[in-house]
Amino acid sequence: MSTTTEEPELQKGPDREPDPEPKPEPEEPEVAPGDADPKKEEPGEEAAIQSGEPEGDPSPKGEAPARPELRKDEGNRTFTMRELLNELKNDDAAEGPNNPDGERREVDSPYSQESLQQINAEQNNAAMELIDSVTGVDEEGRSRQRILTYAARRYASSISRNPGDYDALYNWALVLQESADVVSPDSTSPSKDALLEEACKKYDEATRLCPTLHDAFYNWAIAISDRAKMRGRTKEAEEFWKQATRNYEKAVQLNWNSPQALNNWGLALQELSAIVPAREKQTIVRTAISKFRAAIQLQFDFHRAIYNLGTVLYGLAEDTLRTGGSANAKEISPNELYSQSAIYIAAAHALKPSYSVFAFLVCLWITIALS
Repeated sequence: MSTTTEEPELQKGPDREPDPEPKPEPEEPEVAPGDADPKKEEPGEEAAIQSGEPEGDPSPKGEAPARPELRKDEGNRTFTMRELLNELKNDDAAEGPNNPDGERREVDSPYSQESLQQINAEQNNAAMELIDSVTGVDEEGRSRQRILTYAARRYASSISRNPGDYDALYNWALVLQESADVVSPDSTSPSKDALLEEACKKYDEATRLCPTLHDAFYNWAIAISDRAKMRGRTKEAEEFWKQATRNYEKAVQLNWNSPQALNNWGLALQELSAIVPAREKQTIVRTAISKFRAAIQLQFDFHRAIYNLGTVLYGLAEDTLRTGGSANAKEISPNELYSQSAIYIAAAHALKPSYSVFAFLVCLWITIALS
């Protein structure tokens, strides 16, 4: 039996997926129970580990089924582009005659001001070239990209004045990540991967300047996960998934009260388990289960985490049955794992009956039980 896994979502503003993504979470990918899998969720909704939410689901920005939502884990809402532009206007006022250099963002840095300005000038040029080459596939996409391009120019300007402005770096990374969502999947100039790679560089720099910026670690993990999904089950993808899990772990360490980060961490582990050698798989799967359980403990009605827990338990049951079970008498039997899986998937359906995948799996379980 194959089931899809709910993906994480990217979130640009305080926690939102709990209905990215996403960012990504979002958001997003699809996973079979034996497989594992964030772009933007209700604090950024979670997504199937391979990218894509259940078919028929509304989009995370309206609940998009394909990727995690960019997000800040500070609250329970996601920033809109209108709010982003208002923030930029407020920044202008703050940087007025009495503060022309944006000193409010200055922080200690291992680099000299001069060297940072030179490094950022080069990076700004490369990033802006990518942004300028993005064109939406439809009028809505083109309109959105015009706003993103405007925002990118403002952040580039802020960084040129103050290389230590980690907020500007973080927000620019969000813009690059959102732009990757605008381009066509088969675009080569620029490619989604190039935009995500540049976003990752900005997140890296922002977290070096401000190591406690948990939102950056969260969205950085989603960007890395999206890059991993483009590479299938390869060694390179394995390394990306490992990086993503480390960043989700850091995000949770900095903000433990984030069910979305825990859920996405579980999804990344689930995806990683499908690539690593068989001897490592069960350990990683069991760790993923613990993350989904932790997310549910923080938010008992988090239907995506409940659904993902059901699919990962199903996959574990399949693997246990295929390998002949465990010699450890304390291990749960495959039948018990199947039963637990059915209970969680049914619970997810009860919480979100409009999700077609949930309904399909419940019907499938009933069919199996009666056969």
